[in-house]
Amino acid sequence: MARKKEFDVVGFGEVMLRLSPPNKERISQGEVFEKRAGGSELNVVSGISSLGLRTGIVTKLPDNEIGKFIKNKIRFYGVSDDYVIYDRSPHKRLGIYYFESGAHPRKPTVVYDRFGSSFTTLTIDEIDPSVYSSTRIFHVSGISLALSDNVRQAVIQMIKKFKQNGVIVSLDVNYRASLWDETTARDVITSIFHDVDILFVSEETSRRMLQRTGTLEEIMRGFAKDFGIKVIAATERKVISPTRHTWDSRVYSAQEDRFYQESPYEEIEVVDRIGSGDAYVAGVLFGIIKYNCPQKALEFGNAMAAVKNTVPGDLPACDFDEIEQVVKSHKKDGSESEMNR
Repeated sequence: MARKKEFDVVGFGEVMLRLSPPNKERISQGEVFEKRAGGSELNVVSGISSLGLRTGIVTKLPDNEIGKFIKNKIRFYGVSDDYVIYDRSPHKRLGIYYFESGAHPRKPTVVYDRFGSSFTTLTIDEIDPSVYSSTRIFHVSGISLALSDNVRQAVIQMIKKFKQNGVIVSLDVNYRASLWDETTARDVITSIFHDVDILFVSEETSRRMLQRTGTLEEIMRGFAKDFGIKVIAATERKVISPTRHTWDSRVYSAQEDRFYQESPYEEIEVVDRIGSGDAYVAGVLFGIIKYNCPQKALEFGNAMAAVKNTVPGDLPACDFDEIEQVVKSHKKDGSESEMNR
């Protein structure tokens, strides 16, 4: 990965407006919403940017005040908006989702209002072709593949164009049953697997939607053997309660035929779980780019996910020094100071 590019990672995906009632109130009862930006691919590239690398996002926003709010957030998190497309049509709108925090035994709740958003009208012809040679890694998720037929075709064509320019392709399967059925998702996602270099997929999605069998290690090796994927990362979240989670993962390097793992982050104090999987992806991609080391990638991914669970909103709120310290503390035996000062 020695070649110099303008960007280390470019993501493609929808950025949404997140509205959340404060103080664990219910959507159906609260009268005030906190406004934030969020979206899987933006969460990933903003996390990588927070660690010190250069990232950009390809997306489509309505050309109005809500679109400006999102544009400003993209810039605030250090992500380039050079490839943002603006919708000036009469029907322009930003997708919205509502998030209600949970408290045992009440589970967190998400309500989507994204149908017909500006992003779903995006076509390949609107994308500046210079992007295909501008980055070392292109990242996308299965969410983008599910949103509309034209966006799906754009993603498939973009992957081909990036591959023609020697760009590494990263895919987070990120299956959402509310967006598409398992059969369609399986057919579409497996059709692009041969062009994927780095794959993020949970064990549950591998078994259910992708219908893979065997142990987790056999499943991960199978993705490499059947599709030529070079790196596979699988995560595992154990939910003790809405405010107590344990996070674990493993990374498989096909070149080495080796699995990488560390002790899990036990009983994380969860403030907001949304975006923690994306933070993991950000940490892994950062570790691959910065260190070309699967173990470092695993450690940064796990630390990023753990920390993201502790802060509100979709987007990570951290920097390299903090994550490096979290990694060191996680490896350390014995007591340490309970406060940074």
